[in-house]
Parts: sequence; structure tokens; C-alpha cells
Amino acid sequence: MAAARAIMRQVQEIITNPVEGVNLKPTEDLAEIEADVRGPEGTPFAGGNFQVSLILGEDYPAAPPKGYFRTKIFHPNVSEKGEICVNTLKKDWSPELGLRHVLTVIRCLLIEPNPESALNEEAGRLLLEDYDAFAKRAKMMTGVHAAPLRQAESTNTVPGDKKAVDKRRAMLKRL
Repeated sequence: MAAARAIMRQVQEIITNPVEGVNLKPTEDLAEIEADVRGPEGTPFAGGNFQVSLILGEDYPAAPPKGYFRTKIFHPNVSEKGEICVNTLKKDWSPELGLRHVLTVIRCLLIEPNPESALNEEAGRLLLEDYDAFAKRAKMMTGVHAAPLRQAESTNTVPGDKKAVDKRRAMLKRL
């Protein structure tokens, strides 16, 4: 019960004060947090809208959530199945970090991939050996699989949008 309240507080805080480039999506299940993450400008992921899920186990916040890209992405720290490899979700986890920190770190991975802890070895190798080839492939995958931001904004909720605010309020009332 205390974990559920902590999750609700964290979700409320993110809805009230959004993480830059991240749009939390209303869900009824506190065990799975869904978000749209915008590809940062100046990266091969720019213009993309990536769906991300955080799965919160029964032992959250003592144990980290599991992170997944639901949108296919060519990135060294994301497996073919969408699993995210970042120290925050593994050895560096601390219950004090919370969901805001996790979402911020995931967006930062799009800016600064870490080829040393690659789940996608091909992406890691290309990033280290031939950045231009990596960027070309990542940009192509973004264009094919990540809905262009313009299109995503017309179909998904956008921070500040009245419908989005109403959906968020309704979600919080259910919590």
C-alpha cells in the first residue's frame, strides 16, 4: 500500500511538472508506467516519438523498474526486444531515485549512448568505429519506426493540452 502511494505521488509530480521531452501517458495499472519520449534535437533520434514502458515489480521501490522501448530503435543500450540497459536500472539503483530520474536517464541515453554496456552489439560497435554509419542507421530506424513528432502530437496527449489535462486529472482521481 505504501508503494502504491509512493508511485501515485511520483506520477502526480511528473504530470504536474513534466520531464523535458517526456509525456506520461495515463494508465490504470500502477505496475506499468507508459510514456512517449521525444527524440532530442541534434541526435539521430530527433523528430521521433518513442513509446517507453517502465514495469514496476512488487518490490518497487526497493528494486528498480524494468525499462523497455516499445518502439523499435537502433541504439547500443536497447536490445532487439526493447530492454533498456542503463546503470540506473541495475547496479546504481536506489529507492530515492524514483520515476522522474529514470525517465530523465532514459531520455539522456538518446543523447549520450554508452557503447561499453551495449545490449545491441552491432549498434555499439558502429557507434565506436563509425559514428556516421551509426547515425545514418539510427536515423533511418527512427524515420521508419518512431512516429514523426508532428503526427504523434496530433494523436497523443500533449502537455498543456486541455484534453490531456482532463485525462490526467481523471487518472489521478482513479488513483
